[in-house]
Amino acid sequence: MYQYIEGTVAKVSPHNITIDVSGVGYLIHVPNPFRFESDLGTKLRIFTELIIRDDSHTLYGFKEEEEKSLFQNLLKVKGIGPKSALAILASSAPDDVITAIEREDQTFMSKFPGIGKKTASQIILDLKGKLEAGSGASAPVDDDHVKEAVLALEALGYSRRELAKVEKKLHAESFESVDAAVKAGLKLLVQ
Repeated sequence: MYQYIEGTVAKVSPHNITIDVSGVGYLIHVPNPFRFESDLGTKLRIFTELIIRDDSHTLYGFKEEEEKSLFQNLLKVKGIGPKSALAILASSAPDDVITAIEREDQTFMSKFPGIGKKTASQIILDLKGKLEAGSGASAPVDDDHVKEAVLALEALGYSRRELAKVEKKLHAESFESVDAAVKAGLKLLVQ
């Protein structure tokens, strides 16, 4: 229904972002909201997908069309809903996911929250040969970046027990943004 929404990034939270379009705030669920942190107050084009259910109309958004395309393809796989598809996109670049599917790398595909070996196999079976790969770092940080990153990881489905171990390691490092902390946390979680 909507190809994209262009507006100002008004708010970034652990689960979504808000885009202001002429005074109307659109709540958009994105793979990693903190990727938009540096865009606060900036006009941006977000590629969107509207999913209508009996009890909700939910808008999902992506920085690049390749992400949106992969999200749409993942939703075609039995057992994959929007939350699982977002978790996959938050954890890896679209090209990495497509490469893993083409190589039938079940181990890579089953590292995401909520994706077991059976679902990973289904993703590979359904999408192999149908996707095209496109063209698809650290400085000082305060504790708030790590805290926000942990909230974002929890929103992706990781347990508090898993996150407690990762949080200690994240506090030992320094990051220039919440996005960088989230990426580092994801790497630690999937090891």
